[in-house]
Formats: sequence, structure tokens, C-alpha cells
Amino acid sequence: MADCGKRKSENLQRGSAAKKPKKQWQMPKKNVSVPCINPGDAGIWATCDMHKEGLCTVELKDFFNQYADLIYSDAITHETTVQKQNLDVSDDIEADINQEVQGMQGSNQEALFVPIKIDVQCVLFFRTREPVEPVSFVQRICESASEDKTTKRTRFVKRLTPMTRMGKATERSLEETAKAVLGPVFHGEGKTALKFAIRPTIRNHHTMKRDDIIKQVADLVGKPHTVDLKHYDRLILVDVYRNILGISVVGGDFEKLKRYNLAEIYEQTPPKSET
Repeated sequence: MADCGKRKSENLQRGSAAKKPKKQWQMPKKNVSVPCINPGDAGIWATCDMHKEGLCTVELKDFFNQYADLIYSDAITHETTVQKQNLDVSDDIEADINQEVQGMQGSNQEALFVPIKIDVQCVLFFRTREPVEPVSFVQRICESASEDKTTKRTRFVKRLTPMTRMGKATERSLEETAKAVLGPVFHGEGKTALKFAIRPTIRNHHTMKRDDIIKQVADLVGKPHTVDLKHYDRLILVDVYRNILGISVVGGDFEKLKRYNLAEIYEQTPPKSET
């Protein structure tokens, strides 16, 4: 009897082990695009405190949008009005439906600031679109912070680095991107001679070397402009990260504005008034 009971118990255990729960089948997601940095994009690099990337992303998105409403309110209002008029004028119902669906699917793409996930600690990137111009936008933010240090509007963000145009981290793409960015600043009729400096920042990239980048960009600037590392009129920023690069040209007050480091701007102690 004991043997029979033992066999029965073993059979029950085998039976229960053989019955595995079935995995639920899920509908594969379609048309889900992950935001990434593409050649020709513009945007803003940001650094933040360690392990605060998520909080900083939320903080910066709200912070950027608040400033955009102040700086570009007319352009944003005009854009919204035009889009509404286009919907009202259209008589094609199918076209309206398609436009609405595309708007719903591409809502993130249409945002002024799209956060791009970067696989490196303490570094964020926000892709921007018109009417946002990254250099003047970041300049305005830092000037406002410098004028009013008593009201700190960010907790986790440190440095902001505007990028006028992005490209691939190759010599050819560096030349193409630099020509597009440098042309409006240094070349063309009526341009006066400027003193300039070049400051590359390289992260997780080992192909292009710092000195080679400086030489190639300097050659593209050309005469009559001259290099002046301390008293420059314009500073050319070249940021290289893995297989992408970005270029921008900032003003001579870059150092005065703490290299666009918001945390340092807010930490400045106002000079004591003499009594």
C-alpha cells in the first residue's frame, strides 16, 4: 500500500510539472520609432548630476518649454494658427483623417524639444526644431540666470551646450557640417575679420583626433580671420560622441557665462557693495 501511494504521488508530481503555464501572445508593436540623432539635426547637450538623468530630462523639458513660450510665443502662435487653418480649409475627409492620425503618431517628432536617450552617464541630448535656435536660446537662458541668481530654476542640470547642426563623426561629415555652420558667421559679403578659437569635446570616440579636428575646422574658417585662444570674438564648439558630432559658434562672453554651466552661474556670489 505504501508503494502504491508513493507511485501515485510521483505520478501527480510529474503531471503537475508537465503542465507549464502558456505564454500570452502579444501583438507586435508597429510604427514605433525611437528618437535618435540624425545628420542635419539641431539640439542641446546637457550634463546633470550622477544618477539623475531621468529627473533632469523631465526638469529640462518643462524648463525649455517655459522659455520657448517666452521667446518664441509669436512664432508658436502663428504656427498653431496656420495648422488650424489648413484643417479648416481642407474638404477631403480622408485627407483630414490621415493628417490627424499622422499627428497623433508623430506627436513626439513635432515637439519643440525631443529628449534622445544617450548611453552615457550624466549626459542628455534634446533635439530641437524651428523656431528654436539652440545657440541664442541657451544664451538667453544663461543671461537670465546671470541677471537673477537669487531664483534658481533648475535642480539637476549643470552645463548646456547648444549644437547648431549635427553630423556623422567622420572627416567628410565634419567638413560638410562645419561649412554649413561656419558659413553664415565667417563668410559672405560684408563680413569683418574676427578672432576665433576652437574647442573640441570628445566622448567615447577614438577615430578622429583633437588636433586634426582643430586643424580641419581652422582651415575652413580661413582668412582674414585669425586665431586668438584667449580674447576671441567667436568660439567654435565641436562635440564628438561615438559616431556623431555637432558644431556651433558662440559669442565672446562664453567664459563670462561660465561656459553655459547653469549650476555655476547660480552659485556665483554677488559682489559685496562697498560701504
